[in-house]
Amino acid sequence: MICLWNLVLYVAIAFLAWIVLVLTVFKKEVDAIFERDPAASNYLEVALLYASLQALVLHRIAHVLWKAKVPILPRFLSQLGRFLTGIEIHPGAEIGDGLFIDHGTGVVIGETSVVGNNITLYQGVTLGGTGKEKGKRHPNIGDNVVIGAGAKILGNITIGENSYVGANAVVLKDVPPNSTVVGVPGRITRQDGKKFDSALDHTHVLDPIKQSLEEMEARLDEMEKKVKDR
Repeated sequence: MICLWNLVLYVAIAFLAWIVLVLTVFKKEVDAIFERDPAASNYLEVALLYASLQALVLHRIAHVLWKAKVPILPRFLSQLGRFLTGIEIHPGAEIGDGLFIDHGTGVVIGETSVVGNNITLYQGVTLGGTGKEKGKRHPNIGDNVVIGAGAKILGNITIGENSYVGANAVVLKDVPPNSTVVGVPGRITRQDGKKFDSALDHTHVLDPIKQSLEEMEARLDEMEKKVKDR
């Protein structure tokens, strides 16, 4: 009976230690969840049940071990995180503060990826390479970037800060700041030089193909008017 009570006590201490760790060391990530996910209702739920937070905690530990060149254990923690959350983050990836991965299933972040601050990723996002080359082969993501569900950012490219990558886009080239990228392959449109609003409804983003067609239609109308005036 005493052993059972000791076990319960140890579990309770570990449980409280986990909650304190998450809510203090990972405060920016917790704040990001409440800011960007309307379903987040209380701190206990976020600390215990959000896959994004669990994956990040394991990654921070794995990354420190990776930098210290500890063998096997960093990759083991990465695979443990993948098993528990469906989110695969290579221990070599560099991740800034305030990352929020919504739902998370199928998200892959490659070894040489550099992820900035206040990033939002949706399910199925891949930050991957394009071949078997060694060295830097994964993308750099600037601050305040939103990447929609299923988007693929491939190769050693840079997504400029305050940009939005639409759902299922495939991006293979650098993206300037304050841009929206949609389509396959990704096509770039500016947000009129303004910072992208991460709270924007994802159905209301600028479509560069639609913009081009509208500009073409406007030019045709102008030409028709000139012809009629002759």
